[in-house]
Amino acid sequence: MLVLAHGAGAGMRHAFMNQLVGALAQRGIATLRYQFPYMDAGRRRPDRAHELEATVRAAVAEAAQRAPDLALFAGGKSMGGRMTSRAQAEAPLAGVRGIVFFGFPLHPAGAPATERADHLAHVRVPMLFLQGTRDELAGLDLLEPIVTAMPHAFLQVVEGADHGFALPAAEARVRSAIGELADAAAGWMLALSRP
Repeated sequence: MLVLAHGAGAGMRHAFMNQLVGALAQRGIATLRYQFPYMDAGRRRPDRAHELEATVRAAVAEAAQRAPDLALFAGGKSMGGRMTSRAQAEAPLAGVRGIVFFGFPLHPAGAPATERADHLAHVRVPMLFLQGTRDELAGLDLLEPIVTAMPHAFLQVVEGADHGFALPAAEARVRSAIGELADAAAGWMLALSRP
């Protein structure tokens, strides 16, 4: 089971989230999606980091209670994935075997930096970074060395995808970024679930 958080600007029922959850289900991965409080309240500005991290913890605990026999993973789209790893770095999320990032937001668009990744050195579970080559919030020239330096972290690139995993029109007619994301995430989670 993947405990899946949404990104900063769109909730858990966004088209991307719906398509991803459907594709993961086809590959044998259950999901528990949840909303951060600010999104439930209709606010545009995300809650403070400690509130977001507390929400991640509550969602992981709920998933563990609902599906105690399933291997548990956590992560999310953009900010949701980053808040998951921040929570894990602060204190391990009980039972979580790994974290999946669907577009890690390493820096704001047009402002390359790496400080948002500093906490990753304190994450002690495997991490899978799924990133588009056109992602303006995570230059691969900055992200690749960070991932490579962590022995339990893996990077899979989705060629041509932007931060929302949209592909150029010509490519989108012949391949699905959602399918590639689901294949990579499901394969990784299933491999880590084997005894």
